[in-house]
Amino acid sequence: MAKDKYIETVGRRKTASARVRISEASKTKIEILKDVEGKMASIKFEDYFPTTALQEAILDVFKTQEGVNLTFAVTAVIKGGGVSAQAEALRHGIARGLAEHNPELRAYLKTKGYIKRDPRKVERKKPGLKKARRAPQWSKR
Repeated sequence: MAKDKYIETVGRRKTASARVRISEASKTKIEILKDVEGKMASIKFEDYFPTTALQEAILDVFKTQEGVNLTFAVTAVIKGGGVSAQAEALRHGIARGLAEHNPELRAYLKTKGYIKRDPRKVERKKPGLKKARRAPQWSKR
């Protein structure tokens, strides 16, 4: 990959979507861009995802089967969903970019489940029911 070149991919989970740009770098750096009052503001990865569980879930994508850490600069615009879904959407987008950058990584990322888009979404509420499937309590009299 030439200098100043990047790969742009999209990762999704539930209603969250992440537009991800990855490019080669000497050190892994993840930057989140957020629309604040009509201007794009840069937010640190550690500030946007404060829990270590979410951070590790995202950074796990950079570990290969040999235990070598890949180094990339990542810039992402994340919209919709909750924090957990946004983290998984970001991981999905990064995994797609890594697979595009190096096709040999695709098989490994696939076995870890990072390439597949998780299709589960919240089921809609139906008329006459209290929730998606919960019916009102039935009484004989």
